[in-house]
Amino acid sequence: MTETLDQGSLAPAFSLPGDGSTTLTLEAFRGRKLVLYFYPKDDTSGCTKEAIDFNAARADFNAADTEIVGMSADSVARHDKFKKKHGLDFPLAADESRTTLEAYGVWVEKSMYGRKYMGIDRATFLVDRSGKIARIWRKVKVPGHVQEVLAAARALD
Repeated sequence: MTETLDQGSLAPAFSLPGDGSTTLTLEAFRGRKLVLYFYPKDDTSGCTKEAIDFNAARADFNAADTEIVGMSADSVARHDKFKKKHGLDFPLAADESRTTLEAYGVWVEKSMYGRKYMGIDRATFLVDRSGKIARIWRKVKVPGHVQEVLAAARALD
């Protein structure tokens, strides 16, 4: 159903509920660079580590004129709890319908202990100022990832 996104593709537009009763849209970030990272679930070990790493690098991303948005299929209420618990100060988008997750090709069949299920493939997209995808990281391993994304954001202009 979804075409494969590549570097240079236009980032799929979205309008989703964010934490704190906000609405997050791709259009709102036009003119700035955007790190859009997709993660499986609030408050699980890898997802928490990734969120804390992005949060710790916020000042560096701001200096590179780059915004950060995390996205999962969790509810706004879960995002609010997750942000408060870990002191996160960047927005989290709730895609409970999974429409945006599918558009970015991160809602995929996964397998654990021989059981197949649908879930989010951890991935990060760096979107340039004009709304095009500048870089894609798929099947992300959390250690060192944020620094790699930051270096790419700094190099992009």
